[in-house]
Amino acid sequence: MKRVPRAFPSILLLALLMAALAAAAAAPDWNALKDVETIEIVTTDEDGSSRDTTIWLAVVDGQGYIRTGNSTWKGNIERNPDVTLRVEDTEYPVRAEFVSDADLKTRVEQTLRDKYGFSDSFIGIFRIGEPNIMRLVPR
Repeated sequence: MKRVPRAFPSILLLALLMAALAAAAAAPDWNALKDVETIEIVTTDEDGSSRDTTIWLAVVDGQGYIRTGNSTWKGNIERNPDVTLRVEDTEYPVRAEFVSDADLKTRVEQTLRDKYGFSDSFIGIFRIGEPNIMRLVPR
């Protein structure tokens, strides 16, 4: 009968701890992030290269939302909604889901307007068409 090395329980505990930390990073605490000014979203371009884009974040009812017009990274999300969100030094694997509910879209827009003030109003002048609102869910 083989003996289990004495270090095995410690290694197992360390592996479980690392898995728990990885899972914690996978689920953002949106309420804790609601005052963060900018975040980065990492999408994949058609050629397979990564695209890092600095964007704004809205938190409505404890859920994270983002917005874009007809941007390159919107097209990337349409092709592959599994993206990475980078907030300061932490990365979160999330899935971006387009929101169709008109009332929710209005609430997200108002949250962005309240948070970013004049900058949000100014950018809105140049937007062509309806903004695309996306919910960010852990994957």
